[in-house]
Amino acid sequence: MSRFEMHAGEKELGTWTLNYTPPGGGRYTGPLTVTDQRLVFKAAFETSTAGALRELVIYRDTHGYLVIPKTRIKNVARKSSLLKKQVLVALDNSEVHTFDTGMLSAEKLAAAIMGRKD
Repeated sequence: MSRFEMHAGEKELGTWTLNYTPPGGGRYTGPLTVTDQRLVFKAAFETSTAGALRELVIYRDTHGYLVIPKTRIKNVARKSSLLKKQVLVALDNSEVHTFDTGMLSAEKLAAAIMGRKD
């Protein structure tokens, strides 16, 4: 997998391998990199039976990355159960993107998305 290109002055806050559920359905596994300017996800595997990244064309760059500018994020919430830790990212168009870290803590991921490096 080729690495995405960082913008001038952009700082990486962390990278997590996780499951991603887009607003239109589906489930994808791959690395999510959070920077001080955007979220960048590269789907390595589709793990759903009906999912498709076709609904994400609006956010995809020319190299196939899902890119969400932080300026579009309106709310970040954590959802937790015994086997599932999730970060829900609501955008300015009411879409909710779900990032699932499985049993691993999602606190650092949520903090990075909100712009902190806890």
